Amino acid sequence: MTTSTLTLNDVDIAAVGALADAITTDPVKADTTWSASVSWDGGFRTTTTIRDFAPIPTDEPEGLGGGDTAPNPVEQLLGALGSCLAIGYAANATAAGIRIDNLRIDVEGDLNLKSFLGLEPGHAGYDTLRASVHIESDATDDAIATLHDTVVATSPVGHTLAGAIPLTIDLK
Repeated sequence: MTTSTLTLNDVDIAAVGALADAITTDPVKADTTWSASVSWDGGFRTTTTIRDFAPIPTDEPEGLGGGDTAPNPVEQLLGALGSCLAIGYAANATAAGIRIDNLRIDVEGDLNLKSFLGLEPGHAGYDTLRASVHIESDATDDAIATLHDTVVATSPVGHTLAGAIPLTIDLK
């Protein structure tokens, strides 16, 4: 026997609804902890392990002393923001009954390497991040604008990057 799952934008509507219902019934279920483990592989290469997925390699470009075998951490951060936004569009468009025909999010950021390289004190991270959303849909411009506002207001990665959060880095 096969079962069919109601989807829009390849999102399982019932699964998302069940999660929302479970959290509404028991708000403690909304409190989650996520984790990753990173191993140094020599040079500037690392491997990130998350749950049971294939390991994710990291390296630096040759110009920064790496072997350029994989994206570097700041590039992966841009990818994490773009992916989180894309998931937000898919989830919220589905909830609103909006079909997405095509979606691309371009993310870029400005980073000054002087602090990272120890050449001067200061902020070693991105100074600015920019995301450009390209969405194709038969929905009205107003519906897409509302969708956009909702996604921006609810993106976990976007909120994490936009606000100061406590960060603890312990040496064990």
